[in-house]
Formats: sequence, structure tokens, C-alpha cells
Amino acid sequence: MKKAIALILALVMCFALAACGSENKSNDPSMKVGFIFLHDENSTYDLNFINAAKAACNELGVEYVLRTNIPEGQECYNAAAELVDDGCTVIFADSFGHEDYMIQAAKEFPKVQFCHATGTKAHTEKLANYHNAFASIYEGRYLAGIAAGMKLNEMIDAGQFTADEAKMGYVGAFTYAEVISGYTSFFLGARSVCPTVTMEVTFTGSWYDETAEKEGATKLIQNGCKLISQHADSMGAPTACETAGIPNISYNGSTQKACPNTFIVSSRIDWTPYFKFAIQAAQKGEDIPYDWTGTLATGSVVLTDVNEPAAAPGTVEALADARAALEAGTLHVFDINTFTVGGEALSSYLADIDTDPAYTPDTEVIADGYFHESEFRSAPAFDVQIDGISLLDTAF
Repeated sequence: MKKAIALILALVMCFALAACGSENKSNDPSMKVGFIFLHDENSTYDLNFINAAKAACNELGVEYVLRTNIPEGQECYNAAAELVDDGCTVIFADSFGHEDYMIQAAKEFPKVQFCHATGTKAHTEKLANYHNAFASIYEGRYLAGIAAGMKLNEMIDAGQFTADEAKMGYVGAFTYAEVISGYTSFFLGARSVCPTVTMEVTFTGSWYDETAEKEGATKLIQNGCKLISQHADSMGAPTACETAGIPNISYNGSTQKACPNTFIVSSRIDWTPYFKFAIQAAQKGEDIPYDWTGTLATGSVVLTDVNEPAAAPGTVEALADARAALEAGTLHVFDINTFTVGGEALSSYLADIDTDPAYTPDTEVIADGYFHESEFRSAPAFDVQIDGISLLDTAF
């Protein structure tokens, strides 16, 4: 009977731990770090965060607790409060819609540091224990776009289609600045080497919906798109491309194993540098900035290895040259001389930087000939609809 009771208790504990996520043991008993993720390892976006969380905490020897599948609602605040009760002194969340609930928790637990990826409100809330972070991923997407443009040129030269038929497709999640900045930088990278390229964008209304993403990619392919990329988190679009034999630029990690014939390259944010920075600052009692922007130089913006059998010859070398120019500041992704809006050059633009409920434009972001993305706050603000890109739907 005692053995049966012990077995039942063990099973209960297993289920409890599964519901809470996972945790490790610490070399630093004074520090425990909590992480809140929108989805789990099945989402390429969340997996990227999960891998970085484990890497940073294991390298620093601190204990961590992972909470997965936490919706963008009151459940986020509840998860944050539970992590505080569990002894976490630094808590990270990974999705845009988590922000208001992280702010709620930060106000209630002033001795705990709350760090939120992709958010916009830390610099206006001005809480000592609430912080936003992002990275200049638009530079990574621009580089991936160069790889796309070179592939289009290769297919044009091979007679697969004409230069005027060089159309790409892009599967986006929502019509947020983060997504607009991403698909525009990708397009500009492609057009820097394939000047006739155009692009169609469709949206799914979800960060992770494999069926919708696959259907979106399939629709774009049927519309005549010769190459597909995405800002969405499942294998839906890459799988559709592999099935149709259409080149694909993925996001947040390599899909080469599943899509060996069509995967070219992927860009992603490596969150490990920020996690380490914030944790170490908390350990030392040092301030964490309201906004932190990782770059190519900090190792926060990275590309996977190029799948050379699928990529155009010379892609690796072209990406290295462009990366060097970006890091040197001689190349700017949103150079206003490289795009038009309604046929006109864009010489001035007020962006929504100090976010209010109406998302009121408030800050001039064009100077020195380019749009200063992620320089006034960490989260993307570029939401300009430039010529050459067609939106098939805007409901999201």
C-alpha cells in the first residue's frame, strides 16, 4: 500500500513539474531566473528563445525555470507571479502581447527585474525594474534578402523565368511594425542585387499556425512567386516550399534537415548575449537599460550556414561583404535612396516611438539619409509601405 501511495505521489509530482515547464540546478544558489514563452519547442520562435535561455543560464551557472505555452493574457501575469513565488529574481517574457502583464507584475513586485522581448513601453513607463530588448534583426533579414536576390538571378540566368517575373512571396503574422520592418528589409536586400524583384505578402493573424502558414505559402506559390520567406514560426511555409520545389528563406533557425532541396539560409536573433547581460547586471545590482538593442557586433543577429547546394554560387562571399559594410556603417538597410513611397522619395517620417493607445506618430526618424530603425527604442518602428511590395490582405 505504501509503495502504491509513493508511486501516486511521484506521478503527481511529475505532472506538476510538466505543467510548470522545466528547470535546472544552480551553481549560484543566490540566483534563480524565470522565463515565460508563448509556445513551446514546436515553435521555431520560442525554441530559439528556449535554447538561448538554457545556454545563458548554464554558462553563468544560475538556476532557471521555463514556463511554456503562456498566452498573451492574464495568464502571463499569473505565470510571472508564480515565478516570483518560486524565488525568481529575474523574469523574461518573449512575446509582444505579454507586455502589459509583465508591467503589471513589475509594479507589484518592485524587487524583481522583469525583461520583455519585442516590447515598446519600458522607456515611457520608466519603472526601475522593467526593461525591453530587441536586436537589429532587420540587418539579418537584409542579408538573407541578398541570398534570395542572388538565387532569383541564378534562376533568371538559367531561363526559368524572365527578370520581370522575379516575384517573391512572404508569409507574415500580423501587420505590426516588427513584421513590416522584417519583410521590407528582406525585400530591400533582395532588390539590392536583383533590381526587378517585386514581392507579395500575406498574413495569418497568428504567430504560430502551421496550417495557415502552409496555406499562405501555397497561395503565394500559386500566384507565381518564385521564392518564399516568412515571419511566422512553424514549418508550414518551408514544408510547402519543399513540396513545390520553391526556394525558401526561413526564420529563427535552419530547416535544411527537413527541406534539403529548397532551404537557402535563415536569420535569427540570438538572445543569449542579452540574457547573460541582464542576469549579470542583476547579480551585480547594476542598472539594466530601459531599451537594449543587440547587433551583428554583439552576436545577437546571426545567420545560419548557407545551404550551398540550394543557394546561388557566390552567396557566402556576398553575405560576408554586405555584413562588413553594415558593421562599418557604410551600408544602411533603410537608406531612403533605395526605395520610394507612392512614387516619391521619403525625406521625413514621424514614427510611433513613445507608444500610446492610439499609436500616435511622435518622433522624426529620418536623418543622414536613412530611417533610424531601433535607435530610438529597441523594438522595430519601421511601418512604411514602400513601392514594390503588395499586401494581399491587411485584416491582421
